[in-house]
Amino acid sequence: MDKNKLWKWLLLGILVLWSISLVTPISQKVKLGLDLKGGSSFVVEVDAEDVAKKMVEREEAETVEEISASKLDEEVERVREIAVEVIRNRIDVLGTAEPEIYPEGDSRIVIRLPGADEDTRAEAKGQMSRDAVLNFKLVHIESEKWVAELVNSGRIPQGFRMAGQDRSGPYFLRDRSAMSDDQLDRTFYERLKRFGTKSADFMLMTDRLQDGSTIYRPEFVERRSQLGGDKIKDAFVTYDQMTGLPAISLEFDGEGKKAFGRVTDANSPKEDGTYRRLAIILDDTLYSAPRINEAIYSGRAEISGSFSVTEARRLVNVLKAGALPGRVKIVEERTVSPTLGQDSIDSGKQAIIYGGIAVLAFMLIYYMVPGLIANLSLAFVLLLLPVGMVVSAGFLGVLSGSLEGSAVSLPTLTLYGIAGIVLTVGMAVDANVLTFERMREEWKVGKSISGAINAGYNKAFSTILDANVTTLLTAIILFWQGSGPIRGFAVTLSAGILVSMFIVLVMTRLFFNTLADAKMLKSVRMMSIPFLQNANFNFLAGRKIAGIVSLAVILGTWGLFFTKGDANFGVDFTGGTVTTFSFEQEQPLETIRGALDDAGFTTAALTPMTDGDQHLLDMKLKEMEGQEIPAQEAVLALDGSPEIVKTDSVGSQIGAELKAKGIKAIIFALIGIIIYISIRFEFAFAMGAITALAHDVLITVGIFCALGHELSMPIIAALLTIVGYSVNDTIVVFDRIREDLKIVKGKSYKEIANLSINQTLSRTVLTSFTTLLTVVMLLVVGGGAVKDFALALCIGILVGTYSSIFVATPVVLLWHKEEKVK
Repeated sequence: MDKNKLWKWLLLGILVLWSISLVTPISQKVKLGLDLKGGSSFVVEVDAEDVAKKMVEREEAETVEEISASKLDEEVERVREIAVEVIRNRIDVLGTAEPEIYPEGDSRIVIRLPGADEDTRAEAKGQMSRDAVLNFKLVHIESEKWVAELVNSGRIPQGFRMAGQDRSGPYFLRDRSAMSDDQLDRTFYERLKRFGTKSADFMLMTDRLQDGSTIYRPEFVERRSQLGGDKIKDAFVTYDQMTGLPAISLEFDGEGKKAFGRVTDANSPKEDGTYRRLAIILDDTLYSAPRINEAIYSGRAEISGSFSVTEARRLVNVLKAGALPGRVKIVEERTVSPTLGQDSIDSGKQAIIYGGIAVLAFMLIYYMVPGLIANLSLAFVLLLLPVGMVVSAGFLGVLSGSLEGSAVSLPTLTLYGIAGIVLTVGMAVDANVLTFERMREEWKVGKSISGAINAGYNKAFSTILDANVTTLLTAIILFWQGSGPIRGFAVTLSAGILVSMFIVLVMTRLFFNTLADAKMLKSVRMMSIPFLQNANFNFLAGRKIAGIVSLAVILGTWGLFFTKGDANFGVDFTGGTVTTFSFEQEQPLETIRGALDDAGFTTAALTPMTDGDQHLLDMKLKEMEGQEIPAQEAVLALDGSPEIVKTDSVGSQIGAELKAKGIKAIIFALIGIIIYISIRFEFAFAMGAITALAHDVLITVGIFCALGHELSMPIIAALLTIVGYSVNDTIVVFDRIREDLKIVKGKSYKEIANLSINQTLSRTVLTSFTTLLTVVMLLVVGGGAVKDFALALCIGILVGTYSSIFVATPVVLLWHKEEKVK
């Protein structure tokens, strides 16, 4: 064995061992995404408006309007960096296994909690959205007088009513008929501060009467902060010896002790009998306002209020973790139950096994010995996929500037990652089929077995390279514009492309040459389909009819698309909430609709589904911010043991951004392909390819939506995959046209183009068939949203095969009308 071959075998062995080490033991090395393991994910965004207000409070600017956009962006990014660590500290307290918390973009933070149950999710949601901003302010010296003026004039804040007066002053009760508890949000308390139009903030302090009823005492509090929560060293729950109610004891650090001592000393009772009270405010809520009787140098304080033990412990946790330097708001929330995650794992395994068996059986039967080598190469593709994923994740992460992707480690496996693996199995066959068909041609003209092998690989190389580079380009754009599971799919797809190219072009060729040198392979024997091998169809004669058919399909489906309007888009693009329920027994849609109508959700969109023996229901609401909860409760109260198995909530802003990203991703992919094909071929070929791609996207989207499905980010991923696959098909034809133009003389451009389509017809049909085998398995046994993903791919593969013959080449002919090759 020569040294060149030996080094290749050694390289293969090293890569296999490295790849195996990356995934063993599987339970420790392979991390499952939320869609497989179950759990919750959140995307929170720093509130730029709140950051600007805090800059004014710190006297960095006199008004919000004076703050420049660049300065505000810098401050938002600084706040985001601090918020990442604060949120991480708060989530760590919950004990969630391996939470993922990382920044995204300039102002957002992604929080993923694999395996989190409902209680943990609710606790985490509360922890990450609470500001935990602690302030010590003085109750205004005129507070008692101003409160009396308000009460005497009958001015009471909305949502409350006058209830009485005791030694501590007047107090209110809640008036829920005027305003529900859900309406007492941050915005309400911000407005409440300005109630009374005084030079102080109007606040309500929660208290309890002896009979246990909750009351609200009005106070006017100075706006200037005397001391902040950043000086807190420790916090812990204590209990009042008289009432047994919980309280929160605070201990200041060294600097805080001195500051607290100065504040209490400066505001101790005066000789004339006047005294001051210290307002203890947490997240704009006045918890207590004790009288300052003397200077306190011990560095201890206490927050007392009418909160439960659980609430007191939560407050302690957030105080220990630190305050958020600026408010954050949840703009996206997704939850998958562990049972649905396990179903996804099972269906993903089945899709891989069934798809793999189907492809392996076909290759072995049709291509015989080369088919056996191709199957061996597919096994090595799957073996080396972990190495490919590590390399791809690092490359794509560095390329896009993503902290998540640049870590050189095995990416988290998601449901769409499994879809990428299944698709890789189908697409990895393409390079083998291209090479085998070339080897067959070279063997037929009388070359030796070694000559046929080497000539086949040499002639197939440029086609394989061009086809895979354009597909890789779409994967890079998908990673750049996508997030979360979509990036996982892009990583898997990229890894599959890189690994399959290495295995087919280097290792499979090595297998063939080793067998040929050992005289173990003496001929290239394969099955053939006569009408494919000796094809002589005049495809281009029907290009006008094909054009009319395509135009009719586009106009018809897109006419329906525009008629449906926003109904074509999922919550990824429109914003809102989709809740998936599982029922033990199928429930009449009228019953569910009636329950939602009674709860006030008359516009809820309902989509019943069947997944095996599961009865599922999707409920789509445009509302977010907690409005989905009563709708969910209305459905959960029905018969049939309903259970929430998945929730996706997306804010309208992030929905609009995702829609823009999806459109940009497709446009950038098309531009990139135009540039690449123009460089590698010529502009006419680029126009042919881009027209075919636009045709494929339009028809796929039109048919997909006409069948009643919604567009989402995973479907954008499918469309980009179709773009890559379709251009792969088109380039195979273009590459043969380029080759035939050099060797066939005396024929018209149209005749040579038609000849090239016939010469590549076998490869086109066989590759589409093997890829469809794996995608159909995804469609048949894949779970949930992957079925939509697989359906879009099925439509796209069929349409892409059609367009590479009837759309791309006819467009090229527009630049070469009646041109003869000399």
